[in-house]
Amino acid sequence: MNSIDNMKFKLFLSALTNYRNVGIFAILAGLSMYGSQYLGEMSYVAYIGAFAAYIGCSLQSLTSKKFQDKLIHKSKQEHIRNLNEMCAKLANDTKKHTNSAYYKKLCSIMEDKTEIINEYSKGDTGFLKERITEHTLNLVITYLKMLKNFCIRSRELNLTDVGPIMDRIGKNTRKLNFINDPKVYEDLKKTIEMDEKIIARLKEEKHDLERIDTKLDYIKSTVSMFKHQIGHSLESEEMLEKIENVVNEATALESVLDERQKRRSKNTM
Repeated sequence: MNSIDNMKFKLFLSALTNYRNVGIFAILAGLSMYGSQYLGEMSYVAYIGAFAAYIGCSLQSLTSKKFQDKLIHKSKQEHIRNLNEMCAKLANDTKKHTNSAYYKKLCSIMEDKTEIINEYSKGDTGFLKERITEHTLNLVITYLKMLKNFCIRSRELNLTDVGPIMDRIGKNTRKLNFINDPKVYEDLKKTIEMDEKIIARLKEEKHDLERIDTKLDYIKSTVSMFKHQIGHSLESEEMLEKIENVVNEATALESVLDERQKRRSKNTM
């Protein structure tokens, strides 16, 4: 069931269980039960009428824009609460992989997230504030996932000692000058090339981590900026479009990093 079908089902179920509609049905059913002693064999007509009135009221609720908006708002509030809880769980998991510097950054973005939630919870919540709050929470979730992958890979690279590989490349390169057998020469040359590829790949990964680090700082600054704008009620369509773009870019990058991490974990098993 997709999100649209799920919302339609919730709307239908909410209309059927609406207090007003259930109350009307209960009153009419009670009156029908009371009047059945006077209607005799025709008492079933009263029950059918009560049920028809209940269905009619439910359909009226179902097509009411006010009712629909209220349900959508309630559903969005529940979704935002779930996103907020997810942020807390991810933060607790991510902090185990951070050093002191990145732990401070994690705490900082979580503080910004808390302020955004507090602003969202104040007074009436408009469509823009609701959507921007939702997207900001999604951005924080993506940040935390990226930060976890970043910290894990950074630690792995820092623990990788390339010294022995560099020594082996130097040693084998010198050997090439004294080898006369063409086959041995080619095998040794291939060994050197493989080691050089390992060094090149590690260097490229370090460059990738530097770019990811920059992206993490950009996401953190973006969340901070939205916190101030929401705090001063400066929500706008332009702001919503901007955060949607940032969320999409960050989510795409996080998916790539997650896939890489899964491949590395699979290769080490």
